Amino acid sequence: MMGIPLAAVIIIIIALAFEFINGFHDTANAVATSVSTRSLEPFQAIGVSAVFNLIGALSGTAVAVTIAKGFADPVLATDVVILSALLAAITWNLITWTFGIPSSSSHALIGGLVGAIAFNSGFATINYAGLIHKVLLPMVVSPVLGFFIAGFIAVGLSRLLQNNKEPRKTNNKIREIQVISTAFLSFSHGANDAQKTMGIITLTLFNFHIINSVNVPEWVIFACALCMALGTMFGGVKIIKTLSTRVAKLKPASGFAAEISSATLLFVGAKLGMPLSTTHAVSGSIMGAGTTSKFGLNWSVVRSMVIAWVLTFPICALVAGLFLHIIHIFW
Repeated sequence: MMGIPLAAVIIIIIALAFEFINGFHDTANAVATSVSTRSLEPFQAIGVSAVFNLIGALSGTAVAVTIAKGFADPVLATDVVILSALLAAITWNLITWTFGIPSSSSHALIGGLVGAIAFNSGFATINYAGLIHKVLLPMVVSPVLGFFIAGFIAVGLSRLLQNNKEPRKTNNKIREIQVISTAFLSFSHGANDAQKTMGIITLTLFNFHIINSVNVPEWVIFACALCMALGTMFGGVKIIKTLSTRVAKLKPASGFAAEISSATLLFVGAKLGMPLSTTHAVSGSIMGAGTTSKFGLNWSVVRSMVIAWVLTFPICALVAGLFLHIIHIFW
């Protein structure tokens, strides 16, 4: 970071801190089903997740470009705006993590960024078409798609295995295969979520005239990938418990269905430059797979999660506006 202004260095450090928090906050999304079905022990699952989060984070930058210039003119994302957005997202992540509520780091960050830009430069400066098509519609569609895809796969596997004469042996085989689906989901999580912070740092570098275009530098890619992997290693045990045991009790086949469904959604989203929520995709898939279980869903937990999903974007936008006001006094 030699030659970078101190203000930019501070923002970059806070952005990497957000990426670290994102790692341990959203780790549960990638490993909850494998823990629930006892395919992996929690710390084994976290280790696998950390490695493949790192690989996924290095795989592309389409989502980062969307974050950097998909919702408003990049020049509007001033240092104060970016700092306000990051602080709002970090605050929300820590609150929801404390209570073990799976919420979206993606929508916390995007809500903070949109809110900070709107309060700083006016609501008319927001690219609402881009916001609707890249964030709001996928926010609704991804958990619904995850629900139905995972449910369809789980029902198919259930029918395929209904006459199985060696259920214990079959379940053990599925548990082994589920390690692969956990790795795929972790890869997709890294490919989608790590890029959001890449976009924030790229905006910072662009607005401090350190880079001439909104293209993600290689060192930013590696720094974000490393911070997410390190955060993943610390794990989000509280949220793992919520997703792995409280939403639904999954068998190996239904757990595999949930992971394949959510991993595919996140992978496609990353390739299309859509900043999908890992929390929404995974939770929706777990719910879909859980409906095939004789235990069904824990609707009180589901209700709490959905409320958190709905509140994340507007609350982070408002909190970012509050931070913006406070920072303007001192910055």
